[in-house]
Amino acid sequence: TLGKLRKRNVHVGNLDPAAENFSYDLTFDIRDLITVEDVMEELGLGPNGALIYCMEYLLQNMDWLEEELDKFDDDEYLILDCPGQIELYTHAPIMKHVIDQMANWGHAARMASVFIVDATFVCDAPKFISGSLLSLSAMISLELPHVNVLSKTDLVDETKIDHILGVESASELWQREEYNTSVEEELTMKRLQSEGITKEEQQRKAMRRQKENRLTDAIVSLLDDYSMVSFIP
Repeated sequence: TLGKLRKRNVHVGNLDPAAENFSYDLTFDIRDLITVEDVMEELGLGPNGALIYCMEYLLQNMDWLEEELDKFDDDEYLILDCPGQIELYTHAPIMKHVIDQMANWGHAARMASVFIVDATFVCDAPKFISGSLLSLSAMISLELPHVNVLSKTDLVDETKIDHILGVESASELWQREEYNTSVEEELTMKRLQSEGITKEEQQRKAMRRQKENRLTDAIVSLLDDYSMVSFIP
């Protein structure tokens, strides 16, 4: 719709073999080449294994994608709807191989990645930090100009989004979360004492919490050191 209003010729291609329904027209669809459902049925794989198989099959048949991309002119815009499973971008960098091949075809200067995160997911501080870490991981892996976008913001209280996005650093956000957690833990300890929980058990819970805090401190420090992650509602 926005493309039409600005008189731009925008197309959408699907590279997610597990996709089901689209509310918009597709110019091309990987499901014409292979689908997760067919792989699960024929090879007896689970959903994740079938998805990886499909994407590896795409890598072996990149001529199909090249033929589809060659149909567009230089003044046209193409959005590639890609799978959302993060392991395809990090643990098994299949999408990185796809991008590298597209760069070899001459598209390097015209590509950018858009990382979409559900706004209902980031309104909780720990989840927001997790989402930011995933975004940073994808950004580093893909090595493309990168934009982070919050989707479904109409389903979330605007003040909650502003509160999260208004924090200057991940460390500051975690400090706020730690303060709220410490208050809750103090109340919990008092309740446990009244229920007869031993001091040893209380100490074990406190030590486990300290270990978790050290890991989280390392994660937020990593995000702050890179200082590259921001979101657009």
